Amino acid sequence: MTKKILSVILISMSMNVFAQRIFNMEDVFTSREMYPQSLRQLQFYAKTNAYVYVQGDLLQATAPYTETSVLVALTDLQIALAACGETVSSFPSIVYWLNEQEFYCYFRNKLFAYNIQEKKAELLFQMDKKANNIVWDYAHQRVSYTVGSDLMAGIFGQEAVRVNANQEKEVKYGHVVHRNEFGINKGSFWSPKGNCLAFYRMDESMVTDYPIVNTTTRIATLQQEKYPMAGQTSHQVTLGVYNVNSGKTIYMKTGEPLDQFLCSVTWSPDEQYIYIAVLNREQNHLKLNKYNVQTGDFVQTLFEETNARYVEPSDPLYFLPNNASQFIWVSQKSGYKHLHLYDVSGKEIKQLTKGNWVVMSFEGFSSKGDKVYFTSNKDEIVGQRFFVLDMKTSNIQPICNQEGTHTVLPSSDGKYFIDKYSSLHLPAKITIQNAKGKTLATILEDTIALKGFALPEVSIGMLKNNNGDSLYYRLIKPINFDPNKKYPVFFYVYGGPHSQLVTNNWMSGGHFLHYMAQKGYVVFTLDNRGTANRGFEFESTIHRRLGTVEVEDQMVGVKYLQSLPFVDTDRFSIDGWSYGGFMTLTLKLQHPEVFKVATAGGPVIDWKYYEVMYGERYMDTPQENPEGYKNNSLLNQVEKIDGHILIIHGAVDPTVVWQNSLQFLTEAIKHRKQVDYFVYPTHQHNVIGIDRVHLSRTA
Repeated sequence: MTKKILSVILISMSMNVFAQRIFNMEDVFTSREMYPQSLRQLQFYAKTNAYVYVQGDLLQATAPYTETSVLVALTDLQIALAACGETVSSFPSIVYWLNEQEFYCYFRNKLFAYNIQEKKAELLFQMDKKANNIVWDYAHQRVSYTVGSDLMAGIFGQEAVRVNANQEKEVKYGHVVHRNEFGINKGSFWSPKGNCLAFYRMDESMVTDYPIVNTTTRIATLQQEKYPMAGQTSHQVTLGVYNVNSGKTIYMKTGEPLDQFLCSVTWSPDEQYIYIAVLNREQNHLKLNKYNVQTGDFVQTLFEETNARYVEPSDPLYFLPNNASQFIWVSQKSGYKHLHLYDVSGKEIKQLTKGNWVVMSFEGFSSKGDKVYFTSNKDEIVGQRFFVLDMKTSNIQPICNQEGTHTVLPSSDGKYFIDKYSSLHLPAKITIQNAKGKTLATILEDTIALKGFALPEVSIGMLKNNNGDSLYYRLIKPINFDPNKKYPVFFYVYGGPHSQLVTNNWMSGGHFLHYMAQKGYVVFTLDNRGTANRGFEFESTIHRRLGTVEVEDQMVGVKYLQSLPFVDTDRFSIDGWSYGGFMTLTLKLQHPEVFKVATAGGPVIDWKYYEVMYGERYMDTPQENPEGYKNNSLLNQVEKIDGHILIIHGAVDPTVVWQNSLQFLTEAIKHRKQVDYFVYPTHQHNVIGIDRVHLSRTA
């Protein structure tokens, strides 16, 4: 039934395991000892092939790739910044190299330029202390940011100006829209030459106010959150273009209906046009539209994508640096997320990448524009490797091909790459690779992280469900494992879209899961249908029926565990947060004979309480899919409560609103069912910071 894809890996076990240390959860959040070694601010030096990093109080440079020299001493930088009225105790963030002698550094909402040879600093720009949604254009000395609902645009050395002429109630400018869905992670977009700023205008006046209560004040105060629930009125977004020189703003005529989604905002290289992927509210019909920046007029629809389930844009257009008439579009239309080459007329020239694997991220072009860099799970489903694609031949060459998870930074000319990676058995390794994938130098290798701690045995394997799909799982055995003993199970689940928990990296699953193994549990996690990086069919099969096939797949994992001689089948616990909280309660309610104890954090209880963008993508509206909403609502399953359930929720959660779990409690009381409950009064959708220690003890 099973097929191991990775050999079982024994990590730092010793014969004297009882003398080794066990994790202290406070140390996880406060002690550097708990994490592998790293190099601070490691990056390529200006447009050279040397790299720099901060070592102690020195900024050091290493030429390719042998000689290391000191570029800047912290004391020199401190003296220079003191002359500008600032004090620093450590190196601030180096955000941009102007040339080999000058860099920009940023801290306390101020941007400075530092000249290495002259040992002088200059204040370039200072923004409001309440600045948010910051977008830099260092090359053209521009910055945009929001203060409250307003959008500010700044040129280095000048005062920022407010872009929006009016301060309109319940209208936001330059903010992230559509609740961060569709790959949207910023609210404004500088043009290629810095002459114009495109920005979102989001009108939320028609959206229902959702009350969030702040109980830290003497008299509790009310914060209204604009929260468009599935099937209800959503916000309306338009896209404006502000001309820095004239001070005028033109809005793109994106038309109606007004509750559509404006995604993949991209400037044409000549700054004359804006491209927008316009997605209907039903999320099943996308049009890639072109608009005239000078007039806002619609020019043409380049192409359309439709799907009976949903279309989910995730990237902007990537124009070729050597050919402004062609661009790369990232799409799942072939069944897997791949790169497609188009021209500006909307003609698809060719599909650049193909296969039953996904492009996880587009990483850029070579300086000539003839090669494309991307990360993918092409050769390892549970890994992330780095590849280069030849645009002419479509030949794909791995640059970083060791098993594990790679994060790669190319040099400016694409000849060299800084590769940071780890795996189940390797805490951290940083190398310099050339374009052919040859390792030129090892900058850092940490093979002894957590030395002295009792670390459990971790393995990744694969199961098959009844549909024939491969399901990958992670199994962490208790320390001092004895195959002749019976161990309880800690079953950790998420199971929702955009997630992949089973990955080949160091401390896979995080310290807490390894801590549970140290406490004597078999710790198990499985990525079911509905999770990411397995293709559109695998992820979208949950459409209109959340909590069905995911449960079927998780039960495949249960049956596998029950077949293991060292598992105590009478002692299964389950834990999960957010979508994982929904899955935890669903599994507990449907299979109380298996799961004796359940802990659900921030759980979605009924999808009609969730927001439009995410909720309607996977469930459609309650009006369109009443049976689907009825079937997966946990409010309709409360009578099945059997055993111990603990629900945890943040009282000011703006993502999975508190109403979800409170409604579950109400139904439990009606049905005379006992549920344990814990509230974090000041936390939002998750418990972060040092309070996470408290959470680990609560759960």
